[in-house]
Amino acid sequence: MTQIAVLGSGRVGGNLAQALTRAGHEVTVADRSPGSASAAALAAQIVINATPGAGSLERLIALRQELRGKILVDVSNATLDGPDGLPADLLHPGSSLAEQLQEALPDTHVVKTLNTMLYTVMTDPAALTQPPTAFLSGANAEAKQTVRGLLADLGWRQEWITDLGGTETARATEAAVLFVPHVIRSSGFAPFAVSIAR
Repeated sequence: MTQIAVLGSGRVGGNLAQALTRAGHEVTVADRSPGSASAAALAAQIVINATPGAGSLERLIALRQELRGKILVDVSNATLDGPDGLPADLLHPGSSLAEQLQEALPDTHVVKTLNTMLYTVMTDPAALTQPPTAFLSGANAEAKQTVRGLLADLGWRQEWITDLGGTETARATEAAVLFVPHVIRSSGFAPFAVSIAR
């Protein structure tokens, strides 16, 4: 059992928190009340960033001390939204939220994953008709191995997980969010994921 803090109580955070609790972990969800994120992060071994990506950097920099020495699993995408509220452009072109977080939090092990799919697939990958891919980006091999274990608890088979390499590889998966509005407009909010066919 691992103590996990989920920052963000929306659809993504709530979905992950429920699934990880069912898997036997001790999960705390931080809400918007003052001090909630700090207390949750301080008590956790692993922190999941499921906050809206546009404000994630500022929120997490404020938790620098609480995140020291911990694994930060970043599932958010930092985007500029269009008039319909769907992603229209990247907030960090030529970089990524994960890279910005790792640079700002050098004592924290940032691992990017689960950001290339509709949120329902994060916790039910086998529901798709074809195997999806969960990508891993991060500088610390041990942290990525720990996150692999969490993904397994969420129903991800090891052959569905692809380690892309260092934190800089997150800019590729974060750019994939630009597919999302077009997929949603053409197919609605049906579950989907970016997948590598081999």
